[in-house]
Amino acid sequence: MEIPRGTVRSEYLVSRALEGNLPGDPHVRELYLYLPPGYDQAEERYPVAWCLSGFTGRGRMLLNDNPWSPGIADRMDALLAQEAAKPMILALPDCFTHLGGSQYVNSPALGNYEDHLIQELVPFVDARYRTLAAPQHRGVIGKSSGGYGALMMGMRHPEVFGAAVCHSGDIQFEQCYGRDFAPALRTIRKGGGVAAWLSKLRAAQQKRHSDIEALNILAMAAAYSPNINAPPAYCDLPFDLETGELRPEVWKRWLEWDPLRVVDRYAPNLKKLGLLFLDCGRDDEFYLELGARALVRRLEKLGVRHEYQEFEDGHMNISYRMDVSLPKLSNAIAIGR
Repeated sequence: MEIPRGTVRSEYLVSRALEGNLPGDPHVRELYLYLPPGYDQAEERYPVAWCLSGFTGRGRMLLNDNPWSPGIADRMDALLAQEAAKPMILALPDCFTHLGGSQYVNSPALGNYEDHLIQELVPFVDARYRTLAAPQHRGVIGKSSGGYGALMMGMRHPEVFGAAVCHSGDIQFEQCYGRDFAPALRTIRKGGGVAAWLSKLRAAQQKRHSDIEALNILAMAAAYSPNINAPPAYCDLPFDLETGELRPEVWKRWLEWDPLRVVDRYAPNLKKLGLLFLDCGRDDEFYLELGARALVRRLEKLGVRHEYQEFEDGHMNISYRMDVSLPKLSNAIAIGR
């Protein structure tokens, strides 16, 4: 039996927040939207879930599928047909950068991606689509770097988002990033230093796994420890590029963006959320379950309502976990809650 299908549309937005960004990444961005079945025939308004992609990803990638893993539009169609979730609009932004991602923060090394999302994209969708334009009807969800972005948006912007879902997000930086410092150092040095290696990477048709690992560290440095006087990545690395010794003054700047380190400050904001859902695989390749457990312990001490689940899997190919989170999110931001 065929199930009712939603509609996928795309919009282009000229971003003032991203215009003139230092690396010269595009300031015209494509935004994909999933509209639930019946949207065009109805007059009702819908809640919106903002879906943030992970490192090296952008919104359009969330629509991709394969025979064993449906894209987010097909997944949402199925959940609605099963009456497991309630209708909502899904907004899939593009916050990709030349280094693979932005972490959804404002950075002089990358651009103002937090402003782009909060000040431009959210009002853009509310003005053009029949949304319930209030924080209690607006959620944010993501996995990995997208999970980090969703969690930080919930912490920093409860006036915009009333619910947050973090799948395997970047938490407890010494665990999830520190293990990759030495391999990144070796890769960059073999490539002749940051500038030469980055130039070779951009020209390479095939990106090696070791290069993506090193690029991840460079992208995190551009987000957490930017330095506009250090081209071409415009950042300070948190370790010495010859010895690997930690640079405490730079590492301190990274930790100021670690959800585990800032949760006390943002606890009053988190208490405003109608839903805070986190999960992680017990065999996560980046050991993110350790950060999730540590954060959950802090949330419990701070009296922040939340739900946490662990599951038997790793970090990759876990989009099926949205079958758990999308129903929770849709109910949390539904009309009448």
